[in-house]
Amino acid sequence: MRRSYITIIEELIRFVLSVFFLSVLVFTLSRVAPGDPLYAYYGDRVEKMGTLEQEAARERLGLHEPIPVQYVRWVKNAAHGDFGISYQYKRDVKEVIAGRLGNTLLLGGLGFVIIFVLALLLGLFCAWREEKRADKIVCGIGTLTSCIPEFWLSLLLILVFSVWLKWLPSSGAYSMGAEGSLADRGRHLLLPLTVVVLGHLWYYAYLVRNRLLEETRADYVLLARMKGLSGKQVLYRHCLRNALPSYLSMMAIAFPHILGGTYVAETVFSYPGIGTLAYESARYQDYNLLMLVSLMTGILVIFGNMIAEILNERIDPRIYLKTEAQQRR
Repeated sequence: MRRSYITIIEELIRFVLSVFFLSVLVFTLSRVAPGDPLYAYYGDRVEKMGTLEQEAARERLGLHEPIPVQYVRWVKNAAHGDFGISYQYKRDVKEVIAGRLGNTLLLGGLGFVIIFVLALLLGLFCAWREEKRADKIVCGIGTLTSCIPEFWLSLLLILVFSVWLKWLPSSGAYSMGAEGSLADRGRHLLLPLTVVVLGHLWYYAYLVRNRLLEETRADYVLLARMKGLSGKQVLYRHCLRNALPSYLSMMAIAFPHILGGTYVAETVFSYPGIGTLAYESARYQDYNLLMLVSLMTGILVIFGNMIAEILNERIDPRIYLKTEAQQRR
């Protein structure tokens, strides 16, 4: 069923307003936070500058004006595609991000695909073996892994596989001069990818399990069993089909969540991605870089929520009809 133009316009307005408030919040908080961005641009030379030199440096970087004035100027420049230069890298922030974006998409994209498949399979298996030994073992292991902080798990994996066993590298996206080697990139991806997957897998697998178990207690399941279908047939033919729409919409929301979860792994493993940039930009008060990274992440989250809502209405028209009925009241 086609969405009305009014609904599309409303969602576009909501999207623009969300991005606007996010930009105001990040812009304001970054500038009132402790620290001096001059250190990011000039380094230790700031300590040798006099008061007049520092004021002149702030004026060159546009930091001498009140925050509202700075924000208006930033919005005008951003509207023309100019997001400023990175104080730390002395380059256009778009160039800095472009050099790291592929690494994050690779790590986050692989993590999302693996989680998407394994969560569905684990949820199916646990629902099929409900309250049996296999289900209890998987639930126990899943709960344990989901409770381990990602940064602690990252350090543990580095200690075991990089320090003790020396099997895998502890940092970077590839070895020096081996950027084009798939095997080398795979070795560098293995540990951070493990952290990303283990940090999110059981949460979604548990949701799938519970959703399937809700379906198995529906009236139509009793009818199907009375027709002679086995529990496994009912689970795969009927319950899974009815649970898939909610799972697809849930994973649409999960994509930015999982991609954002790579930030922790990137920071601990010194993986050259957007997460590392976000940490560095916040640490060194690299305002322009921090703004663009935050906006990109926020837009991804907002867009993921919108896609999930659209998928819900496409897959299950009852949601759309319910929304239309509420609007007419």
